[in-house]
Amino acid sequence: MKLLLRIFITALLVTGISYLMKGVIVDEFTTALTVAIVLGLLNFFVKPILVLFTLPITFFTLGLFLLVINTIIIMLCDYFIDGFKISTFWTAMLFSIILSLSQSLVFQLTGETKK
Repeated sequence: MKLLLRIFITALLVTGISYLMKGVIVDEFTTALTVAIVLGLLNFFVKPILVLFTLPITFFTLGLFLLVINTIIIMLCDYFIDGFKISTFWTAMLFSIILSLSQSLVFQLTGETKK
C-alpha cells in the first residue's frame, strides 16, 4: 500500500512540476502515473549500474556527478514514455532536482520512510 501511495504522490509531483516548468510536458495524469512507475523501475534497475560505472567520476566530483545520473534517468524516462517530453538536458536536470527535493519534503512531512 505504501508503494502505491508513493507512486501516486510522485505522479502528483510530476504533474505539478510540469505545470510550473516550460520545457516539461505531461499529456495527462495517467502519463504522470506511468512516469512515476518507470522512474521507480529505472532508479531500481539502471541507476545502480550507472553509479557503479561512473564511480571514479562521482568520487572526483564529490558526488555532484549523481545529478548528471539523475538527469540521464529522467531523459531515459522521456525516451520511453510518449506523453512525457523534456526539452533540454538542463531542463531535465532542473526537473530532477525539483522532483527529488519535493519528494523528500513530502515524504518527510507524511512520515513515509525509504526502506
